[in-house]
Amino acid sequence: MTRLRMSVFAALGLCLGMAAVVGAQTTGSVEAWGANSYGQCVLPAPNSGFVAVAAGVWHSLGLRADGSIAAWGRNDSGQCDVPRPNTGFKAVAGGGNHSLGLETDGTIEAWGDHGYGACDVPEPNIGFLAIAAGSSHSLGIRADRSISAWGYNGFGQCDVPAPNSGFMAVAGGLYHSLALRSDGSVAAWGWNDHGQCNVPAPNSGFVAVAAGPYHSLALRSDGSIAAWGSNTYGQCNVPAPNSGFVAVAGGGFHSLGLKADGSIVAWGYNTDGECDVPAPNARFVTIAAGGYNSLAVRVEGCPADFNGDGAVDTRDVLGFLNAWTAQDSSADCDGNGVVDTRDVLCFLNLWAAGC
Repeated sequence: MTRLRMSVFAALGLCLGMAAVVGAQTTGSVEAWGANSYGQCVLPAPNSGFVAVAAGVWHSLGLRADGSIAAWGRNDSGQCDVPRPNTGFKAVAGGGNHSLGLETDGTIEAWGDHGYGACDVPEPNIGFLAIAAGSSHSLGIRADRSISAWGYNGFGQCDVPAPNSGFMAVAGGLYHSLALRSDGSVAAWGWNDHGQCNVPAPNSGFVAVAAGPYHSLALRSDGSIAAWGSNTYGQCNVPAPNSGFVAVAGGGFHSLGLKADGSIVAWGYNTDGECDVPAPNARFVTIAAGGYNSLAVRVEGCPADFNGDGAVDTRDVLGFLNAWTAQDSSADCDGNGVVDTRDVLCFLNLWAAGC
């Protein structure tokens, strides 16, 4: 059975091209660890039904399968006051003191600190595919694959480099921004005092991006992570073996990587325990890093059992591919709100592993 799984995985992988893999969109509970000075690790009840997490500096957010968002932690700017009706969300992002939610209709909701315009979504507020939040700025990818950026722009973090097209993913740091192009290259702009915008060569073969305040990370199609920028606390020193990663996240001075086997690797600043992954370090499907804390969703069931019959077999692959072809949200394996080729590789990695 293992040989069959691997052959199916290899064949479909060659047809579709290598891509980032994160975790099947099956519901789970949230694990939170690290600094808890504002209750950012105090999980809301019920701790179930989550499909994605995001983190600001001192607050946390979770997206549930029913399209609602839970937010907890520091709330002095209203960054945890999710606008009503709290329904219809498909992605979430956390900034310094503000939050973003992407609706299924492609509109963006923004709440929290309005001081620099980070919550003033530019018109037309429609047709967005992905979102990201920096410290005091926000970013969104439109249906034409261009990026809109708004909020604080003192370091040019909202000045998207030309050509503003072909973008697939986006991330925001303190005063810099990152974006992944469809050709696998990374664009970086804004504050560069720590080299956080100096993408390492070769600038190709990337499938995902993440940003801390002063450092940047990108996942390559071979499962390795590139990290650059400030390395004061070793946040750019990816632990060996630098392979088998399917997702990456950047925190204040620490970094996280999710492995294909569902375990999490954490490195960098650890004074508050943000790198102490709670046991058992397994069955995680998505990750996020805050200022000094970390978040992850741990699945409640087997993510590779797509049809839910209790067996991981070829019928699960066919069921997934049918849903993917129909662009059904159940095929959004990486939970980023977009059904694309990366979701196929995400699911097949889990399936090849048996769960």
